[in-house]
Amino acid sequence: MERVGLAERDVVEAVEGAELAQLASGERMSVQPYEIHPGTEIPEHSHPHEQCGYIFEGTLTFVVDGEAIEAGPGDSYTIPGDEPHAVENRGETTVRGVDIFSPPRPNPDWAE
Repeated sequence: MERVGLAERDVVEAVEGAELAQLASGERMSVQPYEIHPGTEIPEHSHPHEQCGYIFEGTLTFVVDGEAIEAGPGDSYTIPGDEPHAVENRGETTVRGVDIFSPPRPNPDWAE
């Protein structure tokens, strides 16, 4: 068993206003807590990883095939691998949540 604390990991800014960290990462999945600040937009992207998440605080708007889908505190979500999606924080509260990726996903660098 491996225990990993957030204080032991580097928090990276994937895009301006969106911060995440790589926590536990095994052979089949990884865990990434995130904060997305008000007004932040994560551009449309896709990845081969299945993505499941849970929102603790704030509301995110996912844009999938032109449809806006809101998810807020207590909501979970699943995004199939290779499905293009964008994410926006249209509210006034920082969104705090956690994503689980399978297979494991390294911290993304969307600036490249």
